[in-house]
Amino acid sequence: MKQELTLLAYAVALAFAQILVAVLLAIPQVGLPILMGNREDMAPLTGAADRAQRAYRNMLESLLLFAALVLVAVLAGRTNATTLLGAQLFIWARFAYATLYVVGIPVLRTLAWFIAAIGLFLVFWQVI
Repeated sequence: MKQELTLLAYAVALAFAQILVAVLLAIPQVGLPILMGNREDMAPLTGAADRAQRAYRNMLESLLLFAALVLVAVLAGRTNATTLLGAQLFIWARFAYATLYVVGIPVLRTLAWFIAAIGLFLVFWQVI
């Protein structure tokens, strides 16, 4: 299996881990019964719980792009050292992004996002 596909699987695992972190941080604020319900009357999350939820949503947006690019690169036979580097940059930068976002470090978080975007661009560049 191509390493890019393995990194795609890791990206999915990272997204799932972000869901778990967001839920675990939300439990003390709103309680488990509210989280298990429809959440229609749930109070807005604050602090790390809110940031974890936003980081997860951002990961979903990025994951869609990453998955599409990796799958096109693999199916088109366009994988090489550059696509692997791009995939590696993406996964490590997204891990850093999620961590920095939940902790609340804005400038470094933005830098991590930008590095992940460079990773996406590197894969895209090889596809076109």
